[in-house]
Amino acid sequence: MPLPKSDYLSDTWKDGLFANKVVFCTGGAGTICSAQVRALVHLGANACIVGRNVEKTEKMAHDIATARPGAKVLGLGGVDVRSFDSLKDSVDRCVKEFGAIDYVIAGAAGNFLASISQLSINAFKSVMEIDVLGSYNTLKATIPHLVQSAQKHKVDSNTLKPSPLGTGGRIIFVSATLHYTATPFQAHVSVAKAGIDAMSNTVALEFGPLGVTSNVIAPGPIASTEGLERLVPSDQKEQSKKSQPLGRFGSVRDIADATVYLFADTGSYVSGQILVVDGASWRMGSGIGASNYPDLLLSGDTFRNVKGKKKSNL
Repeated sequence: MPLPKSDYLSDTWKDGLFANKVVFCTGGAGTICSAQVRALVHLGANACIVGRNVEKTEKMAHDIATARPGAKVLGLGGVDVRSFDSLKDSVDRCVKEFGAIDYVIAGAAGNFLASISQLSINAFKSVMEIDVLGSYNTLKATIPHLVQSAQKHKVDSNTLKPSPLGTGGRIIFVSATLHYTATPFQAHVSVAKAGIDAMSNTVALEFGPLGVTSNVIAPGPIASTEGLERLVPSDQKEQSKKSQPLGRFGSVRDIADATVYLFADTGSYVSGQILVVDGASWRMGSGIGASNYPDLLLSGDTFRNVKGKKKSNL
């Protein structure tokens, strides 16, 4: 169903900003990534979102398309980011449908709370494959199209005027702040996100000469997302919210606005950067599992009142 614009985009940006542009997004049916894509579609882009769940991905694509009359959003389910061939096929379908890919959001991810003692080898491997390998596969499958888009949308180095065709050739990796100070019960995701940050920085250096920009958006605790449901027990949410420096959780609109900033002319000289959108939360420590530390570790128990919790699996 259509969402009010205020739920996913501020009034700062002008309509038509991304007219005739195409965005490709992995994890596009998720709460954060769908808001990012919805904002771009509202501002003129067409989109292709991919995910493993066919019904969920197709339903979300139809929903995102309501952001703008005439918008085209292709939802491709049954896509496993761990398989390059699966991703490459979806990229080819996107280009066949829309003719190009100008922007990429690598947002597919997995997370749950587990101590290292409770974290099996397969569980650790799964997160690494979805987050790190999945992001790399996304990059490899889309980078030829991003290079082409960057060449068509160059900023004039003498006048600094943007191309009359607008911007293009940009990729955002969705990361996190968990590894900045270390976070208990999040070793798997911390390692994966650190790898994603490093990957983006290298992309910025290797493909910058070809006009491509690469950046990371690192969300903090974002309200009404599956990530928050998985990481903060339901009986600790109010206290966790009060402990945030700004006294609130972030919103998906905060992440969507950051995405627009990086993809628009405003981000033309921003590359190889990590844009943290967390209201200074990470500087206080993540707070994840804080009230249970170290008692939970010493007891060998698992988290309660969270989605997707992992039982001991040594």
